Amino acid sequence: MQLEIMPKKKRLSAGRVPLILFLCQMISALDVPLDLVQPPTITQQSPKDYIVDPRENIVIQCEAQGKPPPSFSWTQNGTHFDIDKDPLVTMKAGSGTLIINIMSEGKAETYEGVYQCTARNERGAAISNNIVVRPSRSPLWTKEKLEPITLRSGQSLVLPCRPPIGLPPAIIFWMDNSFQRLPQSERVSQGLNGDLYFSNVLPEDSREDYICYARFNHTQTIQQKQPISVKVILVDELNDTIAANLSDTEVYGAKSSRERPPTFLTPQGNASNKEELRGNVLSLECIAEGLPTPIIYWIKEDGTLPINRTFYRNFQKTLQITQVSEADSGKYQCIAKNALGVIHHTISVTVKAAPYWIMAPQNLVLSPGEDGALICRANGNPKPRISWLSNGVPIEIAPDDPSRKINGDTIIFSSVQERSSAVYQCNASNEYGYLLGNAFVNVLAEPPRILTSENTLYQVIANRPALLDCAFFGSPLPTIEWFKGTKGSALREDTYVLHENGTLEIPVAQKDSTGTYTCVARNKLGMAKNEVHLEIKDPTRIIKQPEYAVVQRGSTVSFECKVKHDHTLIPTVIWLKDNGELPSDGRFTVDKDQLVVADVSDNDGGTYTCLANTTLDNVSASAVLSVVDVPNPPFDLELTDQLDKSVQLSWTPGDDNNSPITKFIIEYEDAMHEAGLWHHQTEVPGTQTTAQLKLSPYVNYSFRVMAENSLGRSLPSEASEQYLTKAAEPDKNPMTVEGLGSEPDNLVITWQPLNGFESNGPGLQYKVSWRQKDGDDEWTSVVVANVSKYIVSGTPTFVPYLIKVQALNDVGFAPEPAVIMGHSGEDLPMVAPGNVHVTVVNSTLAEVHWDPVPLKSVRGHLQGYRIYYWTDQNSSKRNRRHIEKKILTFQGSKTHGMLPGLEPFSHYTLNVRVVNGKGEGPASPDRVFHTPEGVPSAPSSLKIVNPTLDSLTLEWDPPSHPNGILTEYTLKYQPINSTHELGPLVDLKIPANKTRWTLKNLNFSTRYKFYFYAQTSAGSGSQITEEAVTTVDEGKMAMASRQVDIATQGWFIGLMCAVALLILILLIVCFIRRNKGGKYPVKEKEDAHPDPEIQPMKEDDGTFGEYSDAEDHKPLKKGSRTPSDRTVKKEDSDDSLVDYGEGVNGQFNEDGSFIGQYSGKKEKEPAEGNESSEAPSPVNAMNSFV
Repeated sequence: MQLEIMPKKKRLSAGRVPLILFLCQMISALDVPLDLVQPPTITQQSPKDYIVDPRENIVIQCEAQGKPPPSFSWTQNGTHFDIDKDPLVTMKAGSGTLIINIMSEGKAETYEGVYQCTARNERGAAISNNIVVRPSRSPLWTKEKLEPITLRSGQSLVLPCRPPIGLPPAIIFWMDNSFQRLPQSERVSQGLNGDLYFSNVLPEDSREDYICYARFNHTQTIQQKQPISVKVILVDELNDTIAANLSDTEVYGAKSSRERPPTFLTPQGNASNKEELRGNVLSLECIAEGLPTPIIYWIKEDGTLPINRTFYRNFQKTLQITQVSEADSGKYQCIAKNALGVIHHTISVTVKAAPYWIMAPQNLVLSPGEDGALICRANGNPKPRISWLSNGVPIEIAPDDPSRKINGDTIIFSSVQERSSAVYQCNASNEYGYLLGNAFVNVLAEPPRILTSENTLYQVIANRPALLDCAFFGSPLPTIEWFKGTKGSALREDTYVLHENGTLEIPVAQKDSTGTYTCVARNKLGMAKNEVHLEIKDPTRIIKQPEYAVVQRGSTVSFECKVKHDHTLIPTVIWLKDNGELPSDGRFTVDKDQLVVADVSDNDGGTYTCLANTTLDNVSASAVLSVVDVPNPPFDLELTDQLDKSVQLSWTPGDDNNSPITKFIIEYEDAMHEAGLWHHQTEVPGTQTTAQLKLSPYVNYSFRVMAENSLGRSLPSEASEQYLTKAAEPDKNPMTVEGLGSEPDNLVITWQPLNGFESNGPGLQYKVSWRQKDGDDEWTSVVVANVSKYIVSGTPTFVPYLIKVQALNDVGFAPEPAVIMGHSGEDLPMVAPGNVHVTVVNSTLAEVHWDPVPLKSVRGHLQGYRIYYWTDQNSSKRNRRHIEKKILTFQGSKTHGMLPGLEPFSHYTLNVRVVNGKGEGPASPDRVFHTPEGVPSAPSSLKIVNPTLDSLTLEWDPPSHPNGILTEYTLKYQPINSTHELGPLVDLKIPANKTRWTLKNLNFSTRYKFYFYAQTSAGSGSQITEEAVTTVDEGKMAMASRQVDIATQGWFIGLMCAVALLILILLIVCFIRRNKGGKYPVKEKEDAHPDPEIQPMKEDDGTFGEYSDAEDHKPLKKGSRTPSDRTVKKEDSDDSLVDYGEGVNGQFNEDGSFIGQYSGKKEKEPAEGNESSEAPSPVNAMNSFV
């Protein structure tokens, strides 16, 4: 039975991946096991066209297998090659490979010829291809004298190469003496024949070392042609040269150097033909000359160029189509075009074909009595001729075999016997080549055998196809059945796919597909079986994929890739960049589930792929990294359309670094006036690469451009070339023109001069003009150099002037300037304000009125009025050497003002002066006023001295600011018991001349709190508080000790120590709380038992509006905290003149009222605000616990 089995495709889609595997398994199933008798099979041979290196030994390969092992023989040029007679030729043991030792002696050319190998055993003979052995050749160039070439600029030129014919053909390239490749372009290029073509020449093409090189790769040698000298000269130079040295015939070519339409240099004419073999690369070439340089286009007539196989080389001058076939035959047209014309050339392409297999003959294994066939089908252009050989002998003269019949490309066998075994050769040939195929017919009778290893374990991923192999052999061809498990019927094709090569396919393997499968092969000679095992694994999945990232250059980026897999499989995770390995760079760090790229650079951008592999499957996930940064600077700045007041700037953008350019910023430098200083010119959108720039006259411009994207601005480009604009008259005049006098008899005219950029030309000057505003005088003018000030002398004092300043330069004047008004110099005012009178509002505030002075007497700009005021020195301040005067200034034409912050019960003197820009005028006559009494400040100090059992002595200092005549002191006090409750309040009046007072009949060992303040006729002043304790009655304490004499007992002493320690801890805690601002505990008791007599005291002192110097007085409702010397000092709270008017003392509104709404400041509550803020003394703290 024939073993030529094609795989079934039952339930298998054409796109299914395992199809290739099935074919491979089918082919391997056709192989006869090597332990069985079989004819020879050629397994390896040298190529048909075998070019050898003449410097090395020649090795001609011929390997074959068979049973019994075959013997080998060779023919050379069609006759038997007796290797035993040539000592340089040996055959490799166990094979037919020849080794010709020419390195010791002999030449490769001696063994040049056609070789064929025959492998033979008792079952037949197989033959190799005809192997044509030729040594490689790299001949030298023939000597030739090359004349220098001189030609005109614009002419065309062809430099011939004409390399020597070598084997294989040489690779051609042009270089100079320094072995540097000559640059090529649309204008200059190398043709397929190696010649160098110039569509037109330029003077820079002149050189003496145009050298054509031929590289012979097989022998690794390079040969070079003699250098060619080319000189290109311009037409004018050529005329002089011809006249002096040359004749017209010595100049290369005769074509004009003027502009001309294209002409083809190669191929010639309008049409040509091209023939190519199937499977080769079709190369079509068109090179044209012309001026300007022509551009080449390609089309296919009546068809289109194949998209994936068409390539353009050599600046579109060469069209290449790979893997050419008969369908590519046709007419191809190349088009050369420049501004002066278009030409066409048509190339007719014919694709021929050497023979190629449609069905190559396959080995046949038949059992005795079976039928079969060998088929040999080939195609080509022209169609190849098929001939058969048997064991290397043409079948027409081979021994006759009654079982075979030849029918063209098919040999039919019927009822074969063992003697029918042989090797048949099919030869398909035409004029372009031949094919030789060996196929044996092997007649065997063999029971089935299974070639797949026993107990093979297959592991497959769930939901994928499972392929269980059962490679077999037998003759006749066995039938195959599959079973699952130890019991059960044969597997059916409704669930499974059974392939003729024995493979069982489970299209979608599931977990329940796991198990043991048995393959059974049967023929009439016997049976064989084999068990295999299948395990189904969970698929590998990426549960956390890397994500697209955009990062700035220099930063760090990370990609995450978490993989879930079958627990019995061990995955390996690798990272790829652009489908290649990661760069070997320490910046790339791969952790368990993460790839980290540090210090990202531009080259790091791309696609990063996480690839998880197991032995059964692989999965991948990719993410793109875009590296962004500020743009690269623009370059290639060019100035065009240069006009007097405009120019066009163009540039080439730099790389945007993956973030689109949003705009370009253009700056300019004026190298003439401000070298090194760049100014903003304009901005244009990021899609624009040109800008029309407005220019100023007489500026030596340079420009630079910066690009900006979302990440920031690029570095500046290189500066453009400089462009000097023509001079022109100024188009603007100076700004900030002013006229002010510095002296009473002058006028100082100042202005902001034009900068060099604004001058518009050389010789910048200014025309200064002036005249009195109210007079009939003509304009007086003077032209001054490039300065910023001019002084007019001899002017009247403070007279208005009209002024104008006009710019001019060597070209002309600026437009007519604007006229501004100024004044000549000021002088001191001449008249003092009159009718000054004062109204006292209260003890700290007075209002002053005056009559304004005549404006003419001001002799300048009226700035306001200034009041000087001072107080008469009392006896306590007579040690001062001078009187301290206070000043208040009132702006504008004020005629009244308020004097705040005065001292009560004081005598004041004041005068008023008018003020202008020069200074103060004379003072008005002094006016005297005095302020009424006010409430006094708190006594300066209060001390408690000489405490006894029932008395305390108080000493104090009078108030530092009595603010009037003291009438009396008020003392209020009340006891505080051991539970911190306040007792009844006692009120006591003390004469004003006292500074000491003793209180008697007090309770012993009792704490008292004192409230003390002074009074004037205006009312009560601020209070000061203090606390003190009377002493303990020691007699009663001694009596108690005698009555209960337990102080000497040990237990009592210990108890007292513990109590003392506890009290000490409590004292420390209380002391800390007091330092942190805690309230005295009496506060809560006082709130619970208010005393109606303790109320705030305030008297009507006739204050103005809300303003009041009086203070509220309340007894303290919390523990007093006094200094350790038991003295309390009150801070002064005089009104500050800084809160009023301008200058020294403050600012007033136009009507003279004080800015900020003048009113009295409300004092804090006495019980809170007048306490000492210092920490309590340890003595007081101790007393509070008695």
